[in-house]
Amino acid sequence: MRRTKKSSEPRIERAGEWLFEAHRRREPFAPLPAELAPGTVAEAYAVQGEYVGLRRRALGTVAGYKVALTTSALRGLMGLEDSIAGDILEKTIRRAPASLRAADYVHLLVEFELAVELAEDLPAVGAPYTRERVAQAVGALMPAFEVLDDRSADYAKTSALMLIADNAWNEGVVLGAPVRDWKKHDLAALRGVGSVNGKQVGEGFGRDVLGHPLEALAWVANNLAGRGLGLWRSDVVTTGSLIKPHYPKPGDHVRFAVDALGEIEVRVE
Repeated sequence: MRRTKKSSEPRIERAGEWLFEAHRRREPFAPLPAELAPGTVAEAYAVQGEYVGLRRRALGTVAGYKVALTTSALRGLMGLEDSIAGDILEKTIRRAPASLRAADYVHLLVEFELAVELAEDLPAVGAPYTRERVAQAVGALMPAFEVLDDRSADYAKTSALMLIADNAWNEGVVLGAPVRDWKKHDLAALRGVGSVNGKQVGEGFGRDVLGHPLEALAWVANNLAGRGLGLWRSDVVTTGSLIKPHYPKPGDHVRFAVDALGEIEVRVE
């Protein structure tokens, strides 16, 4: 059974409420006030838990997770030595073909990713997890778009702790058709190609995500276990972007094709 962590600290609770209200008012991304700002990674995840908990009222329970900052360059840019995790809420998961309304976001962006659907639980008690162990729990892989809203953030002034607290900007995911015979494929060698309106905008390989997509899955399983949480059967995990994120505009038709896993499309209105 899924559990969520609630903080007993009033300051952390107020920080989560501050973030929730900033999103509700569609304000540009800004740091938390100094008196509410997290000072450690643990506090940042605690704020994330409070903020996500408030969003669950409208968007349903946590049904998966994202992994962000999966390259050393991105981690260095944010001043972190580790990747970060965010929650994906049930009602923000879509199946392709899908459409997105740019007007529903302050500043929409999409990332081209590989997603995993679990066929068995990976509870905290089983940690530490390896790539080989989490592979046994994978029921399907698929191409996916992670949907984000950076709320027009100034990246040069965005701290890693604020990014964690703000749930790594996740606004959901669009999933392609699940591929259940994925074990016959070399996931590190899979090539993904992104295009917008028929023009290629980038390409990447499974190895570009922590060396292997299932290393990202093992990472998030261990990250959650360190917070007393687990992954559960049917959870979806997006493993990190293979291609530079794209900021779509109304009328754009975005496509992501992955060797052996098929393709996915989304139209932006």
